[in-house]
Amino acid sequence: MKKRSQFLLSKTRLIKSIPNFLTICNSLCGFAAILLILPIYKGTPTAEAVDVFVICSVMIFSAMIFDVFDGFAARLLNAVSLHGIQMDSLSDMVTFGVTPAVMVAAASKCFFEWEMNFWQHAYVYLLCSIYIGGAALRLATYNVNATLKTKSSDNFSGLPSPGGAAAICVAIFFLHANIGKADIAWRYAAWILPVYSAILGILMNSTIPYIHAGKWLMSIRRNRKKLPLVVLMLAVVICFRVNGLTFLTLAYILSGPVMLAFEKIYHKKNNGLLNK
Repeated sequence: MKKRSQFLLSKTRLIKSIPNFLTICNSLCGFAAILLILPIYKGTPTAEAVDVFVICSVMIFSAMIFDVFDGFAARLLNAVSLHGIQMDSLSDMVTFGVTPAVMVAAASKCFFEWEMNFWQHAYVYLLCSIYIGGAALRLATYNVNATLKTKSSDNFSGLPSPGGAAAICVAIFFLHANIGKADIAWRYAAWILPVYSAILGILMNSTIPYIHAGKWLMSIRRNRKKLPLVVLMLAVVICFRVNGLTFLTLAYILSGPVMLAFEKIYHKKNNGLLNK
């Protein structure tokens, strides 16, 4: 009997370690992507480098799948813990914080054809640092709120770090699909990508509300009215592919500021009616 109970206990511990295993897979995707990016600094031709960036972007999206399933597995197996929350954020910092910033820095150097002066290096470094800093502050704030349970998890306060990473990856997909071999276009991209990443970093550390995409999708069974919108989004991606995915990603990034502006206008109107 004692041996049987010990076996069941060890089996339960093994099953409850599944979310941690998925979290580690998340961080390993980010680590592998960084290793692929590092040789770009040696002087890889632009066309080949962009192919590497596309592979790294796919790996970051794969990490997002692990990130979704580790939370789902933790809730399903009743294995939610403070340890898991901390571990999840540390993995997210590697994959969705450091890796996209490294990719933008490498892409900018590549698109400048490795002819960067001191000010261009400083420009890229500082703007990518804003992204990393924003991701770090965002994840730290999320951990504090999750630990103290001071905020509802129905919406995010600030752009979630996977959303910021997805926005950078989709930008790489868009460049790969649309720019081709036009050198001047790559030069423009070298200036724009760091600014874009810095804006994402600022949004991550803002108080702008963003929909929790994972929970929104999981709630479709309870609210069938959301199903046509999901079908429409899938149709946009299938019909327009990369351009459709880019449109949906930008729509999500802009949805936060639009929701915030709408709420402020709505409250202002209501306050005006009450004062009359």
